[in-house]
Amino acid sequence: MAGRPGNIQQQAPTLGQPTAGTGSGANQASPKIPSPQHSSEVLQQTRKLPFCPAKMAIGGFVCVATLAYFTLFTHKKPEATALDVAKVTTGTATPENTHPRT
Repeated sequence: MAGRPGNIQQQAPTLGQPTAGTGSGANQASPKIPSPQHSSEVLQQTRKLPFCPAKMAIGGFVCVATLAYFTLFTHKKPEATALDVAKVTTGTATPENTHPRT
Protein backbone atom coordinates (compact mmCIF):
# COMPACT_ATOMS: atom_id res chain seq x y z
CA MET A 1 0.00 0.00 0.00
CA ALA A 2 2.91 2.29 -0.63
CA GLY A 3 1.25 4.00 -3.59
CA ARG A 4 -1.76 5.41 -1.70
CA PRO A 5 -1.73 9.16 -0.99
CA GLY A 6 -1.51 10.15 2.64
CA ASN A 7 0.34 6.95 3.61
CA ILE A 8 3.68 7.94 5.21
CA GLN A 9 6.47 5.40 5.19
CA GLN A 10 9.06 5.41 7.93
CA GLN A 11 12.73 4.84 7.16
CA ALA A 12 14.78 2.48 9.26
CA PRO A 13 17.05 4.28 11.77
CA THR A 14 20.74 4.34 10.99
CA LEU A 15 23.36 3.02 13.39
CA GLY A 16 23.24 4.72 16.76
CA GLN A 17 20.21 6.87 15.92
CA PRO A 18 17.29 6.94 18.35
CA THR A 19 14.23 4.99 17.31
CA ALA A 20 10.85 6.61 17.08
CA GLY A 21 8.26 5.35 19.51
CA THR A 22 6.34 6.07 22.62
CA GLY A 23 7.26 5.32 26.17
CA SER A 24 10.30 5.90 28.35
CA GLY A 25 12.81 4.54 25.84
CA ALA A 26 11.91 6.87 22.97
CA ASN A 27 15.09 8.96 23.25
CA GLN A 28 17.51 6.06 23.70
CA ALA A 29 19.43 4.24 20.96
CA SER A 30 18.03 0.98 19.70
CA PRO A 31 19.20 -1.97 21.83
CA LYS A 32 19.80 -4.10 18.72
CA ILE A 33 22.00 -1.54 16.96
CA PRO A 34 25.18 -0.60 18.90
CA SER A 35 26.27 3.02 18.94
CA PRO A 36 29.55 3.38 17.01
CA GLN A 37 30.84 6.12 19.32
CA HIS A 38 30.61 4.00 22.47
CA SER A 39 31.37 0.56 21.11
CA SER A 40 33.97 -1.25 23.19
CA GLU A 41 34.05 -4.45 21.14
CA VAL A 42 37.03 -5.44 19.01
CA LEU A 43 35.89 -7.24 15.92
CA GLN A 44 37.56 -10.52 14.91
CA GLN A 45 40.16 -10.45 17.65
CA THR A 46 42.12 -13.67 17.96
CA ARG A 47 44.18 -14.81 20.89
CA LYS A 48 46.63 -16.93 18.91
CA LEU A 49 48.53 -16.41 15.69
CA PRO A 50 47.72 -18.94 12.98
CA PHE A 51 51.33 -20.20 12.95
CA CYS A 52 54.21 -20.41 15.39
CA PRO A 53 56.22 -17.14 15.40
CA ALA A 54 59.51 -19.05 15.12
CA LYS A 55 58.27 -20.89 12.01
CA MET A 56 57.13 -17.61 10.49
CA ALA A 57 60.57 -16.06 11.17
CA ILE A 58 62.34 -19.03 9.59
CA GLY A 59 60.01 -18.89 6.58
CA GLY A 60 60.68 -15.17 6.16
CA PHE A 61 64.43 -15.74 6.34
CA VAL A 62 64.20 -18.46 3.68
CA CYS A 63 62.21 -16.14 1.41
CA VAL A 64 64.74 -13.31 1.80
CA ALA A 65 67.69 -15.66 1.22
CA THR A 66 66.04 -17.06 -1.92
CA LEU A 67 65.42 -13.58 -3.30
CA ALA A 68 69.03 -12.58 -2.53
CA TYR A 69 70.39 -15.67 -4.29
CA PHE A 70 68.35 -15.16 -7.44
CA THR A 71 69.16 -11.43 -7.49
CA LEU A 72 72.87 -12.16 -7.36
CA PHE A 73 72.48 -15.02 -9.86
CA THR A 74 70.84 -12.77 -12.45
CA HIS A 75 73.59 -10.14 -12.06
CA LYS A 76 76.52 -12.56 -12.14
CA LYS A 77 79.23 -12.50 -14.75
CA PRO A 78 79.11 -15.23 -17.41
CA GLU A 79 82.17 -17.04 -16.06
CA ALA A 80 80.73 -17.40 -12.54
CA THR A 81 78.99 -20.65 -11.66
CA ALA A 82 75.88 -21.15 -9.57
CA LEU A 83 78.09 -22.51 -6.77
CA ASP A 84 80.11 -19.29 -6.78
CA VAL A 85 76.89 -17.28 -6.44
CA ALA A 86 75.74 -19.50 -3.56
CA LYS A 87 79.06 -18.98 -1.76
CA VAL A 88 78.83 -15.20 -2.18
CA THR A 89 75.22 -15.24 -0.95
CA THR A 90 76.08 -17.15 2.22
CA GLY A 91 79.26 -15.14 2.81
CA THR A 92 81.63 -18.11 2.54
CA ALA A 93 83.26 -17.03 -0.73
CA THR A 94 87.03 -16.63 -1.01
CA PRO A 95 88.87 -14.45 -3.54
CA GLU A 96 89.31 -17.53 -5.73
CA ASN A 97 85.50 -17.74 -6.06
CA THR A 98 85.06 -14.07 -6.93
CA HIS A 99 87.89 -13.46 -9.43
CA PRO A 100 87.59 -14.45 -13.07
CA ARG A 101 89.12 -17.77 -14.08
CA THR A 102 91.96 -17.74 -16.61
